[in-house]
Amino acid sequence: MKKVGVILSGCGFLDGAEIHESVLTLLALDRLGAEALCAAPNVAQMHVVNHLTGDVAAGESRNVLVESARIARGKARDVATVRADELDALILPGGYGAAKNLSDFAVKGADATVHPDVLRLVREVHAQRKPLGFVCIAPAVAAAIFRGTSVSPRLTIGSDDETASALRKMGARHVDHPTEEVEVDEANRIVSTPAYMTARGIGEAAKGIDLLVTKVLELT
Repeated sequence: MKKVGVILSGCGFLDGAEIHESVLTLLALDRLGAEALCAAPNVAQMHVVNHLTGDVAAGESRNVLVESARIARGKARDVATVRADELDALILPGGYGAAKNLSDFAVKGADATVHPDVLRLVREVHAQRKPLGFVCIAPAVAAAIFRGTSVSPRLTIGSDDETASALRKMGARHVDHPTEEVEVDEANRIVSTPAYMTARGIGEAAKGIDLLVTKVLELT
């Protein structure tokens, strides 16, 4: 059975992992006979957002790993303990947590930095020629990880000009795609899909995520 790492960034699209995207990724992996290994950084979230109002909850604090364990039904590991040797592939769902907790892209844009253990694991997986998948805003994390290296990944976040421009500034090559499609960079073994960057609902998001998971597993 193939084992695929899934890096989560909390629980809730405004301050953590996008729950639909995360669950759809896990469901697609299970349906295709792969085992998911969920992991997240053991750090405090950038902030906590009230998902009813969209407002930042002043004075509240939550842990990214603890919140990610909600999605993983308690089976989530500190990403610092995960090594590429354990995995056949690695996927990062989206949600603002990817841009706030896995990286600081939400604040720094093209100057973003990435959590060191997330950066390490992604680069380890890539160095072993194992496939990577990036969903929704997570391609921005990929661009930041490979910025300044010899890798210039071909990625999609859909068709948002501002975000695509930031990816290009980081050295990535952006390709516009609708929700149900994926961009497959075969040379770098990287697959990406827009999901809720463009999706109008969970059904649309599912089409692209199902295809992404299928392509990632085909590349293993």
